[in-house]
This record gives sequence, C-alpha cells and structure tokens, in this order.
Amino acid sequence: MLIVAITLGALLALAVAGIGTYGWYTARQEQQAAEAAEQARRTGPLALAPIPAPEAESAECAAVIGALPRELKVGDAAVPRREVAQPAPAATIAWGDAEHDPITVRCGIDAPAELTPTSQLVDVSGVSWLEINQGGDTSWLAVDRPVYVALSVPGGTGTGPLQDLSAILREKLPKQPVFP
Repeated sequence: MLIVAITLGALLALAVAGIGTYGWYTARQEQQAAEAAEQARRTGPLALAPIPAPEAESAECAAVIGALPRELKVGDAAVPRREVAQPAPAATIAWGDAEHDPITVRCGIDAPAELTPTSQLVDVSGVSWLEINQGGDTSWLAVDRPVYVALSVPGGTGTGPLQDLSAILREKLPKQPVFP
C-alpha cells in the first residue's frame, strides 16, 4: 500500500510538473510569436492609408521623391528606407526599422484643412511649414511650393529630417506665395 501511495504521489508530481512545463512552453511560444509579429510590423512593408494626392504624379513630385536619401539621419542613427505595402500611394516614401518608428514623406497632397490665412507657419531653411500635431506624432506640411509635401514623424524624432527635407525642397522646387 505504501508503494502504491508513493507511486501515485510521484505520478501526480510528474503530471503537475508536465502541466507547468507545457504551460511555460506554450506561453514562450506565444511570446515568440508576438515578438515575430511585432518585428514584422516594425520592419515589413508599411501599410499607409490612401489620401487624396492629385499632384503626386507631377514633375515636381518626381523631382522631390528622386532627391530623397536612401537613409535618413535621425539623431546619430542612419534609418533605412522601408518598403510601402501595395497598393502604395504615389509619391510616398517611408523610412524605419526595428528601432525607429516610421517616418513618411508624401508629395502632391491636397491643401490641408488646417491651412488658413491665420495659420502659424514655421520657417525652416527658407521653407514655410505648417505643423500639425496628432497623438504625439507630428506632420509638417510644406505650404510655399508648387505642390504640398508632408513629412510625418513620430514624437521625439527631432528636427533633422525636417531640415534635410527643407534643403531638398529649397533646391528642387521654387518658392511661391502660400496664398496666391
């Protein structure tokens, strides 16, 4: 009887250990799957919602898009271009990697509703920008060129990408009045 009790106790202990190990193994698999999905979300093709961009196919946008760098300087890091998921909006470029949230440039978009004669504009290297904050992220819209160009950056990115894009716009597109 004692042997049966010891054997049953040992079997019960093994069953509990097996269930615990299975639970740990399953939780680890779920964690690895979640990490893989997050990695794919941060490095795979970036899905962007389409927005009206009637001038996206223009020569001006082609000049801007063609001048954008393969890597974008963000702080001390060189952030590579990131593929945009199909169907990709025309005249749209993205950068980002596992350590950096996406940064996008869209060219040829419609005039933003936020742009009014009383809008506060920011001059960066000779380009007039309208700043629009949205949930911690910022979109900058160049409003004094023949086409509207938007730069969207995550919070905390700094001004490096804005300065770089300003230099490209100043070189590639002529300045014009904000409200002709």
